[in-house]
Amino acid sequence: MSYNKMGSQKYKATSVQSASREKILLMLYEGAIKFTKRGIMAIEAGDVAERGTNIGRAYDIVLELMNTLDHKVGGEIASQLEQLYMFITDQYTQANISGDKQYLENALKILNTLYDGWVEAVEGLKKEKQQNKSGDGSKNAG
Repeated sequence: MSYNKMGSQKYKATSVQSASREKILLMLYEGAIKFTKRGIMAIEAGDVAERGTNIGRAYDIVLELMNTLDHKVGGEIASQLEQLYMFITDQYTQANISGDKQYLENALKILNTLYDGWVEAVEGLKKEKQQNKSGDGSKNAG
């Protein structure tokens, strides 16, 4: 009970954090993409240890993305993202077991598509915030 109140107060006190949350989300995707690419390079180089390290890092990031989904707010979109994240983590597992880079390439395609979508959404949100900040005055001036 007091935890919720404390969380609510902390959220209100740091409402500016919405922008940093968006940046963190994009950074998580960038990290997953980077480590997936490094995993592909490690497979191509025949470096099993490096393959495992990079797949593990990418896996952890995608798991974090999955764990932070809010199904109450996100509804069907959160469920669809969860399914994609589960598929990606399965691809990582298969790549780590088999050493086949195709699994990582499958994961990378999805991550790149999701990343591009989030970049577009964040840009749209920034534009919306800027329009709201400028208010009606700038619209009447033109």
